[in-house]
Amino acid sequence: MTTNNGDHMAPNHGRYTTTMINGEPYAHSGDETILDLVSARTGKALRADGRTIDGSPLGIAVAVDGAVIRRSQWATTPVRGTIDVVTAVQGG
Repeated sequence: MTTNNGDHMAPNHGRYTTTMINGEPYAHSGDETILDLVSARTGKALRADGRTIDGSPLGIAVAVDGAVIRRSQWATTPVRGTIDVVTAVQGG
């Protein structure tokens, strides 16, 4: 959708919704998927199957409302509810 001045609006008419991510509020248009979220948070381009374009390891798991979302479903799972993004960290 486009406004009279040419700006693009979200399909929800420019309104934003808030989702909790790792206990913090996150405002978004409502069109964002888990794939979009992970790509934005990591700064890495991702394929539709959730793997990085460059083949580098991601080390991330995502749960929505307590249910782990398979990486292959990130592109079709909307950002909604309560989301936990967990990153694997190596160390000892």
